[in-house]
Amino acid sequence: MSGKSFNAFEMAQAQFDHVADILDLDAATRALLRVPLREYQFSIPVRMDDGHVEVFRGFRVQHNDSRGPCKGGIRFHPQETINTVRALATWMTWKCAVVDIPLGGGKGGVICDPHNLSAREQEQICRGWVRQLARNVGPLADVPAPDVMTSGQHMLWMLDEFEAIHGKKYPGFITGKPLGLGGSLGRTEATGYGVIYTVREALKQLHIRPEDTTASVQGFGNVSQYAIELYTQMGGKVICVSSWDQTDQTSYSFKKVAGVNLKELLDITDRFGGINKAKARDLGYEVLPGDDWLVQEVDILIPAALENQITGENAGKISGKVKIIAEGANGPTTPEADEIIKAKNIFVIPDFLANAGGVTCSYFEQVQCNMNYFWEKDEVLGKLDVKMTSAFLAVSALAAKRKLYMRDAAYVIAIDRVARACRERGWV
Repeated sequence: MSGKSFNAFEMAQAQFDHVADILDLDAATRALLRVPLREYQFSIPVRMDDGHVEVFRGFRVQHNDSRGPCKGGIRFHPQETINTVRALATWMTWKCAVVDIPLGGGKGGVICDPHNLSAREQEQICRGWVRQLARNVGPLADVPAPDVMTSGQHMLWMLDEFEAIHGKKYPGFITGKPLGLGGSLGRTEATGYGVIYTVREALKQLHIRPEDTTASVQGFGNVSQYAIELYTQMGGKVICVSSWDQTDQTSYSFKKVAGVNLKELLDITDRFGGINKAKARDLGYEVLPGDDWLVQEVDILIPAALENQITGENAGKISGKVKIIAEGANGPTTPEADEIIKAKNIFVIPDFLANAGGVTCSYFEQVQCNMNYFWEKDEVLGKLDVKMTSAFLAVSALAAKRKLYMRDAAYVIAIDRVARACRERGWV
């Protein structure tokens, strides 16, 4: 998301400005919601394994907390920028609001590459990040979670440091923790399943049976794998999936007209989600260029990898057969591509609605930790289904009523909820 050509925060602000016009927001509310309420930038000195001290740059952005404590991941990335963090914090505000959970948007990061750091060095970065922010985060203020290149282990180190500083147990301070240490059942499935709950509702509206549909999926990480699992259980057939090849540093698409078999693909996948090309061919898969997932003759496209993937350049290549695009990834579609997709009359389930299962389940984890009582997996996934379904129905009803594009309808609901909270608190 970094780089001079693509500024994620400018894209987030452009999306906001567009919807602020639809809502006819007043100048003060626009000024308040267009930029984050608070930003922290700090240095984290770490004594490395060889004895020298390295100084890492850390961030936390709290975009808006009018509806509740901020919530959002912490990513470790060598190209992390403050603008990326600002954009993701902003999107988190809208994501929490669209599924109507009482949280606001936050995001954090550290400029580092965990691939080149020992476990001890990573632990020192985690503890240093918390030491810099211990007064400004917490279960009633700002609740972090894992993101790109961070895991449940990183969250535990952060939790331990936070509890050591404050001298009490605060399991609700951070989410994405391992099971048995405050983690929630259902969390690993949550984002992928949430995508498919919304797809199921979209198919109902279009009067299409899941078993009569085919899909193509970009990415083969956590979101993609669980989306494929649930979609296949509903009777759908995935005929193409793309994955990133760590050795070639490029992506490939794997196609099987009879339908991909999730279990056999997982057996030949490395820990980065890269599918072994030679073994896939032996299993009867056609190995195609990475972008070919987009041009398949299917009913449903699920981009579940990176941002900025469906663009003005390639959106025209989408098959006329495609009826639904469900955005499992954050920001996969550019505004230029949206115009082409609108003209093709494809039903879009926008990212911050489609992939809100993750933050919804993080909210469930926080609730369970704060009351020190944990639910069974079926209860977690049942509550997730209710939340995702009602959010989808609210957005699609508004889209139909006001003749809005689904992305615009989702933004109208989310931004209106946050604007109202700010007004009712007397902030504007």
